[in-house]
Amino acid sequence: MSKIRKVSPRVSKPTIYVLSDSLGETAEVVSKAAASQFEEEFELVKVPKVSDKEDIKRIVGKARDGNCVLFYTLVKPKLRKFLEEQADEASIPRLDILSPAIEALITISKTSPRLEVGAGHRVNRDYFHRIEALNFAVKHDDGRNARDLRKADVVLIGVSRTSKTPLAMYLAYRGWKVANIPIVLGIEPPRELFEISPQKIIGLTIDADFLTSVREQRLGSLGSPRNGYVEKRDILRELDFAESVMKRIGCKVINVTHRAVEETASEILRYYS
Repeated sequence: MSKIRKVSPRVSKPTIYVLSDSLGETAEVVSKAAASQFEEEFELVKVPKVSDKEDIKRIVGKARDGNCVLFYTLVKPKLRKFLEEQADEASIPRLDILSPAIEALITISKTSPRLEVGAGHRVNRDYFHRIEALNFAVKHDDGRNARDLRKADVVLIGVSRTSKTPLAMYLAYRGWKVANIPIVLGIEPPRELFEISPQKIIGLTIDADFLTSVREQRLGSLGSPRNGYVEKRDILRELDFAESVMKRIGCKVINVTHRAVEETASEILRYYS
């Protein structure tokens, strides 16, 4: 159970002031972890977006006469030094949470820290962006929700077993919203495919003999009887139909024969770069 209770700045004691020039989440986590080791309950005053010396003076003034400690993650050196001077002058205990970690990394790094406010939150944003892209790929796999194609960054099209799904997932992990549409012989693709920019669409083609082998292995693993899915004459017709669709769209076409998903993904990313 947490030993910290969040309150407004008018609080009882003992009190932990959490100061940050960003959102203060890092210092808050450390505060809670430390407080959990005590039977006593601590109050927490969270002060995010500290931007100048006046903010620091105001907080130190409030903490001066109380049973308080300052936990802080201030990236800007001048602001951090001013806080330390003010806290020491007022005899307020303080703990710099971020700087020791940065200093430790400096000793093993060949580069200097950016000292960028909110950098950790950008990492979090990147993470959530990838999760959003992965969810999009799952919801738009194998032709599902074709009405949302305009929301996709990339739309993959091709016959069955041209690695559309694994390729979509790989690109989604890189943060791209990807939909994939199967091209099925004799079935008109969804009209939305012809309503979006051809630049968004990547056609995947493959050698007929190689595709036959891939499908035969697939049927064998499923224990299914041989059928038109693996007959070369039917596969050639499928590929011809898919090629005609790609020509109608005017999209980029990539041959995936004997290519790993990573190779195809790299070519797509180069194309969009």
